[in-house]
Amino acid sequence: MNRKLLALAVAAAMASPGIASAEAILYGRANASLDYADVTNLKFVDPETGEEVFWTNPATGQRQYAPYSLVENEEGTVTLRRNLGVDFNGWGMSRSGYIPGEGRGSRLGVRGSEDLGNGLKAVYQVELGINLNDTNRNVLSNSDSIAYRNSFVGLAGNWGTFLGGRHDTPLRITTSSLDLFSDTMADYNGTVGFRDLRADNVVAYISPEWSGFQLLAAFIPSGGATGGGNGLNLEESDLASTYSIGAVYRNGPFHVSAGFENLYNEHFNTQAVALQGNNCPVQDPPAGERDPTDPFELSCDYQDSDAQAYRFGLGLLDWNGFTVTAVYENQDQFNNDRYVGSTDPADPANSFLLPYGPKEADLWQIQAGYAFGSSMVKAMYGQGDYSGNDIVAGGNWISINGGPEFLELTRKGYDYDTSTWAIGFDHNFSRRTTAYVLYTDVDSDLDEIATGSSWSGFSLGMTHRF
Repeated sequence: MNRKLLALAVAAAMASPGIASAEAILYGRANASLDYADVTNLKFVDPETGEEVFWTNPATGQRQYAPYSLVENEEGTVTLRRNLGVDFNGWGMSRSGYIPGEGRGSRLGVRGSEDLGNGLKAVYQVELGINLNDTNRNVLSNSDSIAYRNSFVGLAGNWGTFLGGRHDTPLRITTSSLDLFSDTMADYNGTVGFRDLRADNVVAYISPEWSGFQLLAAFIPSGGATGGGNGLNLEESDLASTYSIGAVYRNGPFHVSAGFENLYNEHFNTQAVALQGNNCPVQDPPAGERDPTDPFELSCDYQDSDAQAYRFGLGLLDWNGFTVTAVYENQDQFNNDRYVGSTDPADPANSFLLPYGPKEADLWQIQAGYAFGSSMVKAMYGQGDYSGNDIVAGGNWISINGGPEFLELTRKGYDYDTSTWAIGFDHNFSRRTTAYVLYTDVDSDLDEIATGSSWSGFSLGMTHRF
């Protein structure tokens, strides 16, 4: 079905009367890589029996691997046991199976314009994301999905461009040219963790360049739809509460940019949660003033603050062969006061919920490259500093002296760090065809309690643009 859809899209584009004009272009990019990855703690097993150990996540109702277990010895004493982590070491292609990192960004699109007179043009683009490898964990199915990428219609003139449809947000655009490892295993979204969004329902304005300076702005009227697959919400009705803005200055090799993005809090709430509003969470003491020795709070997963991010970028691009870039981003309230829950066995009507986070992150990365002849050597290093609410690294209700009690396994502050680095080599066979090889490493403090949070990988790939 997906192959038929792609074939029809290409055939329709080629058969269109406008495709033959200079104002319409069929374009694309094919990018595939052969990858080796070493990913830590993808599952946990009993160190004595080798059997997989799970716990049920009360927030989702799904079973997850348990890094810790409660073990009762012959004397009736309950102790904490660290389960054995099992790694993945093996080969794959372009983020398939357990291969981590970002996708390779292969695409096929049609874009063009129509001259409307008086300096006004209608502009359009329809772009499909295609996969050259397995993405559904079935390498024999040949049924991987096609996704829509930036697709829109708009008006353009000497005053800039207005467009509506699906599009990258301005925050993302401000530093898109600063990632030397874009669309590879070492892409800065999948390693450092920068929040690049491509949103539906975008209404955007992109200004012309004034002496190298350019403005970008977009808002997202959701019509009651929410993000993250949460469904509909009557409170999500604002025109521009979810918005993104950016500014870029380019002068020769110099690049300076700044961006800010605000995701409306109701964008994350289901209808039932939204109706409870600020009466949720209901607890004593209130959120932020609770007894730090009491891990329990009553809540209904209400997101009461907007999720925000701001980003700054600096770059010296292709200056006598040298490229140096730096990106900093702060993410705030992106988990806010959301909770993981557990039902009290003594009173199943009560769900005691444990706050988790993080609530804030500071991320940064520097990259450098040197081009000589048809080749480039490049490297990057980045860090993430996450902070927020406490987290319970697993836990179980147990019966002690005939009554239910909750035993915390490890109560950690949700303050952790990640660091990442990569080295790479690109060779341009032509202006359109590039081969690359890279090695990247991600090290996270979370590898003790979160599956697959630390990993390293080697990638050998090829990109062709047409």
